[in-house]
Amino acid sequence: MDPCQFLRIVVGNLAIKFSSSSSIQSESSSCYCRINLKGFPEQVATVPMIPQDGTHPEVQVQTVSACFNLTKSDLETLAGKSRTTTTATATSRKSGGNGSSRLTLKVNVYSTKSPNGCGLGSSGKFLGSVIVPLELSQQVLEGKTSTMMQNGWVLIGEKKKKGLNPQLYLSVKAQPDPRYVFEFDGEPGCSPQVFQVQGNIRQPVFTCKFSFRHGDHNLRSSSAISEPSTSRSWLSTLKADKDHNHHNQVNERKGWSITVHDLSGSPVAAASMVTPFVPSHGSDKVSRSNPGAWLVMRPGDQTWKPWGRLEAWRERTGLGSEGLGHRFELLPDAMGPAGITLAQSSIPARPGGKFNIDVTTGPSPASSPNSSIDFGSWAGSGSASSSGSEPGPVSGWCPGLMYKGFVMSSTVGGEGKGNKPVVEVGEKHVLCLEDAAAFVALAAAMNLSMDACRPFSQKLRKELRQQQSGEFVV
Repeated sequence: MDPCQFLRIVVGNLAIKFSSSSSIQSESSSCYCRINLKGFPEQVATVPMIPQDGTHPEVQVQTVSACFNLTKSDLETLAGKSRTTTTATATSRKSGGNGSSRLTLKVNVYSTKSPNGCGLGSSGKFLGSVIVPLELSQQVLEGKTSTMMQNGWVLIGEKKKKGLNPQLYLSVKAQPDPRYVFEFDGEPGCSPQVFQVQGNIRQPVFTCKFSFRHGDHNLRSSSAISEPSTSRSWLSTLKADKDHNHHNQVNERKGWSITVHDLSGSPVAAASMVTPFVPSHGSDKVSRSNPGAWLVMRPGDQTWKPWGRLEAWRERTGLGSEGLGHRFELLPDAMGPAGITLAQSSIPARPGGKFNIDVTTGPSPASSPNSSIDFGSWAGSGSASSSGSEPGPVSGWCPGLMYKGFVMSSTVGGEGKGNKPVVEVGEKHVLCLEDAAAFVALAAAMNLSMDACRPFSQKLRKELRQQQSGEFVV
């Protein structure tokens, strides 16, 4: 089944330079910008300053600073507007069926005395704005091509008699980002089916089995895959550094496991709670200093092989608000016990939200200082409206660091509300069924972590409760 079409608007290669007569450069430590696209949250990025005669940023910068994801419904809305525009103009001139939809990207630029341009709030001196019309052709909306809409220097102020106002260099590109979409037909704790969705078609692809583990950290299931020595070593490592206070069994949430099977019944991924979720001393909540953890595994050579580690805890996110803090680490075979963090954030506890892995903006996990999208492959296009080829792999990535760009997202229900997760996975990250299953298992573990991190003064849903007698309420 084909993936669903998504589109990304990527902004990068930011740099700013001042005229020789400008005093702003000497008064400022750094610059930053606020990037706005209607209907999307504002994004903030630092802007490197270069000398008036400095090296062209195509060679020097090559970074991604902001990214906006247009969903299938967004594209359908834009495509509808495009058809309307084409029909309206056809009576006055021949359009050839190449109507386009327009969005407007606005970049407001500020100077600040903050050395790194971060923690900006309302501070900073406004320098000017750049407005970039995003003309999305029908081919772009249909995911058939990419297009560069801006690539070069733009004056962000008006010309003056004594020189020029600051100039901003930026690149803006629209590129297809097809994704596979999966929907659970029930809460992960209820052993649901998982469907792949494409348009109006829903096709079953997985089943999930939620269970409790008895006794020690035995990862065997009815799948007949035996526990590997690598899993045992990882489990012993992950179990270390837990809270040594004596909690009785009521004050532990442990032993949860979810196994993903394909339609033939073969196990293709699993997530196992390897570090219990326990309240911190003097509290009824799981703390960041003592998080619970899951091990996400994939099958290989008749054994379970560690793929990723998910930690979760409860934390304050604002006045009277709390969230589910989390960190996901990739566990490549050759990287030893130190994982590579792909996601670290917080999800509001009451309304819920989205769990995202997006290795696009900021430094990539690789040793290369470049971001994970190689703007250098676009920079030579020269024209702001020309089409560019898809960016190739960033040099310096080892096999364990294949994840770049948009990787996956999953809906996470608020505490006590339950959720039927919707999971999106970037097409380029799914080469086989097991790839997709690993992300489905991760999404299930993330949703179950919202329950595992509920205050211990609150009762869990019955399917997640383990009775003291050793029997389970199902």
